[in-house]
Amino acid sequence: MSESNEVPAQFKDVHVLERAVDKLSDEYLGIFSPETIQRYVFESYATLGRTAKVRLYLATLAVRFASDRLAALAHAKGARPSKKPQVLFVCVQNAGRSQIAAALMEWTSLGAVDVRSAGSLPSGEVSSTAVALLEANGIDIQEAYPKPLTDDVVRASDYVITMGCGDACPIYPGKQYLDWDVADLDGATEAEAKVIYEDIRGRVQSLWKQLSD
Repeated sequence: MSESNEVPAQFKDVHVLERAVDKLSDEYLGIFSPETIQRYVFESYATLGRTAKVRLYLATLAVRFASDRLAALAHAKGARPSKKPQVLFVCVQNAGRSQIAAALMEWTSLGAVDVRSAGSLPSGEVSSTAVALLEANGIDIQEAYPKPLTDDVVRASDYVITMGCGDACPIYPGKQYLDWDVADLDGATEAEAKVIYEDIRGRVQSLWKQLSD
């Protein structure tokens, strides 16, 4: 018998997940069935659980992840479209570069862009270097967490920006794919990390100018 890679929901987490299913079922009444929402919630829990280093807030993060995925899917299907540009930043671990880019785009656009980030092979936690670089510039990402790349967020995106993750993103027509050649924060010195941060900041500002023109 093969071993399952699924992470079973802990007893106390089941109640959190089930309450989320009920709430999201009301929110998406007529758009998604309760069965679809339940699948998204528990699948998100299992997916994050495979790489989570701390499980204390796993259920809460899974609900956030599932909610964001459902919003992306509703947008992609045209059931709940947003007028804001949809931008997805992707790197390998969703721990450094894509987190910085997403935070900078949210801050630069003042919420005028729906921003998501993901990783082709997500880490268990956000890079402390990324957190420190952003905090030094007045941006708090303490609640950010690494997320795997899923089909629904790609479908919802107008722009998909990749950084070092190769061909991990599925290709859909009508979307703009940009590959940013940005050095990895992993193993970078403090001085090198600041250069990487400024590189990303400049690219984000250029993209925002393009989006807002």
